Amino acid sequence: MTPCQVIGVHDDGAAGLTAHAQELLRAADLVIGAPHQLRVVASLLPEQTERRDANGRVTIVAAWVEEALSTGRRVVVLATGDPLYFGIAAGLIAALGRERVHVVPTLSSVQLAAARLGLPWHDAKLVSVHAADAGEWVPGARHDHGLAPLARAIGQHDLLFCLTSPANDPARLARLLLAAGLGEAFRLDVATRLNAPDEALFTDLTPAAVAERTFPAPNVLVLRRIAPRLPCPRFGIEDGDYAQRQPEQGLLTKLEVRAVALAKLRLDPAALVWDIGAGAGTVGLEAALLCPDGHVYAIEKNPADSANARANARRFGILNYTLVTDRAPAQLETWPDPDAVFIGGSSGALTALIEQCLARLRPGGRLVINVVTFENLASAMAAARSSGLRWEVLQLSAARSQPILQLHRLAAQNPVWIVVITKEFT
Repeated sequence: MTPCQVIGVHDDGAAGLTAHAQELLRAADLVIGAPHQLRVVASLLPEQTERRDANGRVTIVAAWVEEALSTGRRVVVLATGDPLYFGIAAGLIAALGRERVHVVPTLSSVQLAAARLGLPWHDAKLVSVHAADAGEWVPGARHDHGLAPLARAIGQHDLLFCLTSPANDPARLARLLLAAGLGEAFRLDVATRLNAPDEALFTDLTPAAVAERTFPAPNVLVLRRIAPRLPCPRFGIEDGDYAQRQPEQGLLTKLEVRAVALAKLRLDPAALVWDIGAGAGTVGLEAALLCPDGHVYAIEKNPADSANARANARRFGILNYTLVTDRAPAQLETWPDPDAVFIGGSSGALTALIEQCLARLRPGGRLVINVVTFENLASAMAAARSSGLRWEVLQLSAARSQPILQLHRLAAQNPVWIVVITKEFT
């Protein structure tokens, strides 16, 4: 059976295609593509070739191809640039099988944009928001927001190429930078209508300037970090670097305790994490740094602590973090099932919280609970026993050096019990 041909094109149409790609189009019985793609290759198509508009019908293209191939028709599907770079080819291969799909790429939009701008892109992060209208991004947006992948990438990379869409356009993406407090940290380039007669470049723009402009579509947005990022380790931020309540309490979860609790959470880079009783955000924010492709959902009842947690997230450039000011278990039912849960405060509802968290915890996940009182330790151990899951308790005591005259002594910190409950795979 002749395979389906998936051919990459740009707005220059036939001029940008190889002789082989042109011959495949001339021989096709059915050509499927967006209206502008069908238009730019029209000169290559015989009059009898069926043209089918795929705009808004991407999910049924595989069925169209299957039906046509079963009757012996020769099929071409048009895509932009490289069909395997955020393109339709991956879905067709998954649906039809690799042996029934032949990909004929041309230069991708990212390659063209990099060439026009003279930007080496071997270390760039490539992101696509070429999808449904995602809506505006705001700090604390959920992990499933349409622009969340871009926000996570911005937190990790200094050079990004982004494929936009009519709704998720450069202006909206520039507003994301402004909302994240990065308006002075980046400069933007917009490469529009690549390989078309009206191709244009708009370079070295501030996010504030781009946020108010409309650019010809389609386009590629390039984000270049120009300001050095604040030095921030993924693990072991010093206590004094956090905004916190002063002077009476400071941080309730000190660095030594955070280190052990985070190690016991056993976090995957793409984990979804709950932080209950977030305080100034120390555990949840370091979890977000350890899970750059994941997301942390946090809740804290004290408005002053919540304000500090938000300030800390902004200071360290952490964008994969959602915080609500409320008393748990309120709002937990709206969160996605977690891969790991940390409970640092329970407001007297520890047993109920443990039961609810274990019910939602994904297989293989861990629940880690920090307690400082005998009563909460007893409650946590009783809940752990009744869960039927594997659990352990460890006690952590730490002391730090402290000057005394010309000498130094050790000043003990409050001891903490850490209860760890593991939900094994079944």
